[in-house]
Order: sequence, then C-alpha cells, then structure tokens
Amino acid sequence: MTDKKPLTYADAGVSFEAESKAMHRIRGIMETTYRSEVLSNVGSFGGLFALGTYEQPILVSSTDSVGTKLKVAFQADKHDTVGYDIVAHCGNDIVVQGAEPLFFLDYIGIGKLEPLVFEQIITGLASGCREIGCALIGGETAELPGFYAPGEYDLVGTIVGVVERDALITGERIAAGDKLIGLASTGLHTNGYSLARRILFERCNYDVDTYLPELSSTVGDELLKPHKSYVKSILKLREVCEVKGIAHITGGGLPGNVERILPEACRAVIQKQSWEVPPIFNLLQQKGGVEEVEMYRVFNMGVGIVLVVPSDSVATTLESLSESEETAFLLGDIVSGDKGVELCPRHS
Repeated sequence: MTDKKPLTYADAGVSFEAESKAMHRIRGIMETTYRSEVLSNVGSFGGLFALGTYEQPILVSSTDSVGTKLKVAFQADKHDTVGYDIVAHCGNDIVVQGAEPLFFLDYIGIGKLEPLVFEQIITGLASGCREIGCALIGGETAELPGFYAPGEYDLVGTIVGVVERDALITGERIAAGDKLIGLASTGLHTNGYSLARRILFERCNYDVDTYLPELSSTVGDELLKPHKSYVKSILKLREVCEVKGIAHITGGGLPGNVERILPEACRAVIQKQSWEVPPIFNLLQQKGGVEEVEMYRVFNMGVGIVLVVPSDSVATTLESLSESEETAFLLGDIVSGDKGVELCPRHS
C-alpha cells in the first residue's frame, strides 16, 4: 500500500474544468461565423458541412501557421489579432486559385489553457472568418504541459474552399504581353518575423513598447498589424474581368512566389519604382544591414498579392480594385524568356 495522494490529470497539468469553461465562452463566438451549409454544433466530433450545387466542384485546401509572429503577441500580451492573421493567410492561399472559402479548422497547442487568452484567439479567428464568409466549423485545442513554455502556444489553421473546374486559376494561360498588377500589403503580414525580431529586439534592443517616429507607431503595433485579406476583392474582380494568375506574396517574397504561377518560357519583369515600400522594410534593411536581394527574398516589401491580367483588362482591373478599396498599381509585364522573375532597379 502507498499513502501517496492519488494523482489526477489536473496534477499533471491538464485541466478539464478550464477546457470546459473555455469552450463555454467561445461557443457563441464560433456560431457567428456559421453559414447555412453548417450542419453540426460546436463540440461535435467532426464538423459537418453540406456542399452546395456545383457542376464540377473542385475543393481547394490550405494549411499554415502564424509562425514566429506569435512571439511578438506573447511579448505584447495581445492575442486578438493572430487568429485573424492565420485565416487571412489561408484564405489568400486558396482564393489565388479562384476558390471561395467554405470552412476553417484551427489547432491550438498550449502548455496551460488560459480561458481569457483562448477567447481572444478565437475572437480573432471568428473575425477573420466573418470577413471572408467562411465558417469556423471546429478544431482542436491541445493542452500540453511541459511542451510549450509558460505563456506560449502554437496556432495552425486549415481552410477548405470550392471553385468550379472551369473557373480554376492555374497560371497556365499566362502569356507574353500580359500585365502584372500589385496589391499593397499592410506590412510584414506573417512572413519574415524570425529576421525582423532578430533585428529589432536583439540587434537594436527595442521592445514592443518602443515608439519609433519613422513608423509612427510602437514596434509591437507595427509588427502585429493584421495580415491583409484579399478574398472579397479578388472574388469581386473575377466577376468583371479575366484573371490568368495570382500569387500570394509570402515566404520567398516576390521572386519565389510569382515564379510559382508562371508557365515555361514566360518571364515576369517587375519595376521596383511602381510602388512605395512601407517604412518598416526600409527600417529593417538599414538596422539589420540586410542586402537588398535578401530583403526581396524574405519579405513582401509592401506587395501582398500579384495578379496577371490581359493588357486590355488593366483599366477594368484597377477600377474594380479601387472600388474594393485596395491600393493597386501596375507592377510590370510578362515577357518571353526563361521562366523566372526579374526585378528592375528603382530610378535614382
């Protein structure tokens, strides 16, 4: 016999009571995102979604994480924007192939479940889903004591959308003579944070509350600017003109992501003087001594989306994007040549 106290799961760091309270708090938040096709309730083992009537439906899916941007959220103790970030990121990844978002699933891994933090994360997720008309249909919250540092968590999302087969955007019809249209980003979005944090917090010794006049904001506010969603603007644009290809400018920057949509024998020529690079990128380059080629490989440099449209559709494209309150600009051209991306220097 042993006189030691019997152990419980709570003694090991996992609290069913905290999970129950958290789920109770977020049930109503999730339901604000529901579409008519949602057939299940919060807490079901699997999310049920009734696919509508399509001729030849193609399901398009994407999974991604917020990455080390979360480290900034931990430092700032601000958790209501990172959920929006991951929904926007995943939504952009499928709309570039023409898909309308249908539903979203999240994964949150955390050392100790804090109901208030959890609620903030879900609030951000729901906000992002409402923005693009996507149902937050379920997910998984894993309380893993000893696996994550106190106060830290991981956030991953999966999105599923649908597009008719004949409306898929593949890039295969891109040809010499087409034009590149850029859509402005709000900042870093969710890429390049490992380098940005290294520069700002380690090399410069700033913290999240440091106010920088050149940014007109604190470091924390700048780095936590939400990843912009382009879903509504792109779906609306497709109703008025042909879009041959779309690239979401994430890790790999303009060169790496634009090349992904190019067919063989097509080269994208991008004019750097065609848009204004936001101050955060100039600051990072200066303070970090980062070479320009590395800046364009790591960061979006102020361009969140690149569209490829026929030359006779440029005016219609820019008008539609302006109506959607996007900052859009003629970015460059598609020319014949070896497949790749060429960045032309800015005029002095």
